[in-house]
Amino acid sequence: MQDPPGDASFATTRWSVVVAASDADPGAARAALSELCERYWTPLYAWLRRRGEPPERAQDLVQGFFARLVEKRDLGRADPARGRFRAYLLGALRHHAANAAAAERAQRRGGGALVLSLDFESAEGRYLLEPADERTPERLFEEEWARALLERVLGRLGEEYAARGKAEIFRRLSGQLAGAVDAGGRAALAEELGTTPGALDVAVWRLRRRYRELLRQEVAETLSDPAEVEDELRALLAALAPRGKGPQTR
Repeated sequence: MQDPPGDASFATTRWSVVVAASDADPGAARAALSELCERYWTPLYAWLRRRGEPPERAQDLVQGFFARLVEKRDLGRADPARGRFRAYLLGALRHHAANAAAAERAQRRGGGALVLSLDFESAEGRYLLEPADERTPERLFEEEWARALLERVLGRLGEEYAARGKAEIFRRLSGQLAGAVDAGGRAALAEELGTTPGALDVAVWRLRRRYRELLRQEVAETLSDPAEVEDELRALLAALAPRGKGPQTR
């Protein structure tokens, strides 16, 4: 059964640890913040690039931003009432970018500062695949945030199946997360997997249920108040909806 938004399993999230422990337990705050940053830095890179920053400058700004954020525990502007790591992160980067001096760029990756494991080459390649349209940096950030979160959830789900020796089943069924298969395709897939259409339906149902559970957990990790999971899920849907259309609801 799916846990409700306020379930005790979400009582402590990674972002709530950062907010609560930044002063009392800086070690725990740093570890939690470092992991969040490594998960969700690519939308910030896309935001900087869409604002017109060249790749090297965007790399320096992102790396320098996280060095300051994590090493110096620069969390004074974190507002627990706002609750969303996504909103805090973009606001903090906007402030950092506005105040960064050109002379600071050279020391962003050195001088003993923390350097996170960030694959800038991959991020730049991903950014270059974005269409040259009129989306604002903020709109692109929201879309990239949603994509990064969904990709992480799918990766976690795949790892779970692989750990149970079901990597091939996951590979064949993961395409069913988005929607139903027609009767002919369903029967053919069941035959290929050596099972029955009914058993295939159960397997797909379990896959989707676990995907929803992991999605809610991942979203909760970026909130200080787990009760906001549903609102954040709606925001993710809105970010990925075609422009001019609202999120689809059932």
